[in-house]
Amino acid sequence: MSVNDEVSTTRTGGSSGATTSRSRNAPEPSLRDRAGDVYDSARTRAVDAYDSARDRAAAATTRAGDGIDEAPLVALAGGLAVGVLLAALLPRTEREAKLLGPIGGRITGSARNAVDAAKEAGRDKLNELNLTREAGSSTLQSLIKSVSGAAIGAAKRPA
Repeated sequence: MSVNDEVSTTRTGGSSGATTSRSRNAPEPSLRDRAGDVYDSARTRAVDAYDSARDRAAAATTRAGDGIDEAPLVALAGGLAVGVLLAALLPRTEREAKLLGPIGGRITGSARNAVDAAKEAGRDKLNELNLTREAGSSTLQSLIKSVSGAAIGAAKRPA
């Protein structure tokens, strides 16, 4: 009795003398045939998993895009905040210090003035549109929840 017959018998709960799904007169598939079947099955599952992940990523992208369309200024502020955070976390290199050292003070002063002007313009625009901090925070939290929910859902789905 082959491994396939034993597995089939075990699945049906039969004894070793029970009939199996394979006819006793049919030739046993070779190891190469069985390996090919396993490969084909694994390949099909991998392609299906890839397609499913691609579809979920596209849906998450669409939801994120919709959130950005609803509150572009909040998205811009979030992007700037992430950029500032990354810049603050990256260490300053020796070459950067040599090249920018003499003009660093001027760049910093100009950058500070530009940031202050951008903040003021942003505040004015938000006041003009009657957008509050609470509304922006709520929209950003909703966007983050939907993106993280999509990522968690994609991770939980079987391949």
